Amino acid sequence: MDRRKFLQYGMMAGASTAAMHLNPDFFFTSAHAQEMRPLTFLSAENITGNWDPMAHTTLSQFNIEGFIMGFLTRSPMTPENPDEVIYELATEINVLDASHLEIKLREGVVFHDGEPFSAKDVKATFEYGAQPERSRQVYPGFADTFEVTTPDDYTVIVDTTKGGYGAAMFVFLASYLPIMSAKDIAGGPNGPLSQRLNGTGPFKFLEQSGNDTVMVANETYFRGAPKIPGVTFSFVGDGTTRMLSLMNGQADVIERLEPEQVETLEKEDGIVLNRAVSVENKYLWFRCSKPPFDNPLLRKAVCHAIDRDIILEVMGSAGEASSSFVSPIKFGYSDLENYPEYDPEECQRLLAEAGYPGGEGLPEIEYITSTGFYPKTKEYGEVITALLQEQGFPVTLNVMEVAAWNERLYDRPGGGPGHMIDCGWTSASPEPDLVLRTHFHSSSKRICGIEDPEIDAALDAERDAPSLEARRDSLQNNLMPLLAEKVPAYSLFTSVLMHGMRSDVKDLFIFPDGMMDASKTTMS
Repeated sequence: MDRRKFLQYGMMAGASTAAMHLNPDFFFTSAHAQEMRPLTFLSAENITGNWDPMAHTTLSQFNIEGFIMGFLTRSPMTPENPDEVIYELATEINVLDASHLEIKLREGVVFHDGEPFSAKDVKATFEYGAQPERSRQVYPGFADTFEVTTPDDYTVIVDTTKGGYGAAMFVFLASYLPIMSAKDIAGGPNGPLSQRLNGTGPFKFLEQSGNDTVMVANETYFRGAPKIPGVTFSFVGDGTTRMLSLMNGQADVIERLEPEQVETLEKEDGIVLNRAVSVENKYLWFRCSKPPFDNPLLRKAVCHAIDRDIILEVMGSAGEASSSFVSPIKFGYSDLENYPEYDPEECQRLLAEAGYPGGEGLPEIEYITSTGFYPKTKEYGEVITALLQEQGFPVTLNVMEVAAWNERLYDRPGGGPGHMIDCGWTSASPEPDLVLRTHFHSSSKRICGIEDPEIDAALDAERDAPSLEARRDSLQNNLMPLLAEKVPAYSLFTSVLMHGMRSDVKDLFIFPDGMMDASKTTMS
């Protein structure tokens, strides 16, 4: 038995089209008898304490925003139709020409604080969301690259002439940015935005009580009051505790199931499972802003040392193979012919070319991962560590609880903590630049800290393409093959989101980023 088989058996034993489809009836589902109690959801990730939607990139808060905030559109992102968008606060989105986009808005919608929703709120949100100092940058350029005008209270025109990119970029992005009140935005990042969520969605923010975010039904929701009186969203960091809480009836829905938990819950009466290919890829991010991974030869050598087939066996039902930098339900996805695969000989060749034959002379390398949030991170982290050590990389695995890992996640002056860090990236939109531009353009470089003029030029080229088809071609045949050569991060697999829920929870729709629509949910 060779080392690869030893690792494999040891771990197993131990452990689109470019056209838009618009479906305005998506959220209208059949009603069931209701029971007047709130839905209890147990989250695997903590919150930050700052409610400003633009001040974080924390998935648990994205999910909370999904209950409370309104969006211009929503994206179900099914594998069969990844480009579908559904109108919510918008009623029409029209590309007028290459540089102009018209958005028609729904009338009669009211924010939770009583302020009427109108075009001024969309304008303020777009401009605030594109400020360079905001953590969650969501648009194709900063605010000085586009102009937003409001011909009337329910019409918005986006003009991208100054930025030189197509206005159609805003179509997919409209599903990602929660619409904030212009009045709240005027208070600045330390004002009302940071203190509570004020949206137009089916549930209102009531209070934060320890680890519990308490929401109540919005009786004036424009699609009708929810059938349940509220949602309690609670952080429980331990996966076993979440599962036991579901089994004993203390929780209604839990997330991020481990594969063996799925096997347990499948045998339980009164519990159902939801499994969906997600919008999230899991990545091994290199700290490209400091040695030794400022050298692309070493980054690529690491990739050729990793046998992703073993990782997929460890992941079981929680992962699916993909050889690309975005999920299969993102616009522009394709498996790349030049994606680095397991090849120890090529790993050794690249090590020698980089000046470290057999790994000799490399500094100690810290690999950071989390536990309690993503499934199997510790287990496959141990596999990756062993495979790298086998090729001569002096790697130490550092497994952290989720809050400590979150604190160490991002790049900073001098390079982020450690040398490699495990993290997924989720965004509620088919828009690929929410991953690609966010992380690999030198204006953003969230986790890896890469600054590379060739990558910047390729990102700008796909963004500025004159049509969706031209953009798809640029993504698939220029940008992503270039990323496969320079590998600022290595996509290990596409996550499969697995939720467990009580069988009496009806009509809860779970998006492939983990957000939920509970506006028609009942519990009988």
